Amino acid sequence: MREIENLKQAILEDYPRMSENDKFKFSCRPGVSCFNNCCGDVNIFLTPYDILRLKNRLGISSDEFLDEYTLTPIDKNQNYPVILLKMQENENKTCHFVSEKGCTVYEDRPWACRYYPVGLASPKEDDKKDDEDFFFILREDICQGFDEGDQEWTIAEWRRDQGLEKYDEFGRLFKEITLHDYFDRGKQLDVPRMELFHMACYNLDKFRDFIFSSTFLKRFDLEEGLLDKIKNDDEELLRFGFRWLKFALFAEKTIKIKPEALSG
Repeated sequence: MREIENLKQAILEDYPRMSENDKFKFSCRPGVSCFNNCCGDVNIFLTPYDILRLKNRLGISSDEFLDEYTLTPIDKNQNYPVILLKMQENENKTCHFVSEKGCTVYEDRPWACRYYPVGLASPKEDDKKDDEDFFFILREDICQGFDEGDQEWTIAEWRRDQGLEKYDEFGRLFKEITLHDYFDRGKQLDVPRMELFHMACYNLDKFRDFIFSSTFLKRFDLEEGLLDKIKNDDEELLRFGFRWLKFALFAEKTIKIKPEALSG
């Protein structure tokens, strides 16, 4: 984790900051000498939307996906739980989803894999609240894609080509939680609220069961039509999960409490 923190600091302080209109040259495809080499021995943090897409792609439950394919590093300085993609226990520590022909879950690959070699930084994570998010190019010795052909992209073109619209939408909603000013005030989540965070963000199947099998619906008044959406649509459930976390973690009035629950 210390290595990751050092990289974050270097990005914020040393990497050239790019806008959506800035250009770079890059190509990744079978035949490039380093093809697949970047898909091993790497720390890939999974977003809630990454987990949603991957568990549905594999046709398994959230619990099964988390148990089989992820790690949850523990750091007492973390404001919230984070999820890492687990590598295989072989010599190259390769990703579970890579083959000789490339990524086997390519259409549902994680946010970090889609963006590469472009990165997106949030300076607020380093207490620079007046700075806006910016893009940067991550150049690694292992990657030969910068030397392949003359394919030129703007950052905006790259994002469209890599199908990042939905990932960015859910990324913004996630940041409203992880970069909340609650943490700026030096407050930390206790264990029960850490567990709520983990459930609503990462374990959607458990969160759905929590809504429909507990006293949740007796206590909270949800908008007409919302129940059908969150019962059958994981994306709607995740959007609602972020709303719920603002209520449960930060006491924001994002969900209405039923009058009878208040009086009882």
